[in-house]
Amino acid sequence: MANLVVHFEIHASEPQRLIDFYSSLFGWTFTRFGEMEYWSISTGEGSIGMDRSPGLGINGGMTKRMGAGPEVGAPVNGCDFVVGVDDIDALFAKGIALGAIEALPLDDMPGIGRVGYLLDPDHNVFGMISPVLSDGTDVTIPMGPS
Repeated sequence: MANLVVHFEIHASEPQRLIDFYSSLFGWTFTRFGEMEYWSISTGEGSIGMDRSPGLGINGGMTKRMGAGPEVGAPVNGCDFVVGVDDIDALFAKGIALGAIEALPLDDMPGIGRVGYLLDPDHNVFGMISPVLSDGTDVTIPMGPS
């Protein structure tokens, strides 16, 4: 088996606040595990299944934060995740409207895509990436000979 990342976790001071945020922003669904303060996150069709079926993306979990949350402007302490999206400009703006804070503004990275990072309402950093640059160039379409 390859050493692939197959799961991510988000820590939440107020779990319902982040459930509402990520459900509204990305359409993710959350399922609580019994009485534990832990929720599984289904990121949608095409993700790796619990039955180990292959997928193009991964699902995750959310757990109650044990301690103080990150401060705005502090360096990342841990990991972050990046979500592949179609319309990054619209979702970035929607994230801010839902209470996120811009961490790194949207930027075109030739050959990579359009990328930006937000802090969710609990100040966890996460990114978004789209293969379409601001000028409409799709970096997944090979360029012809120059």
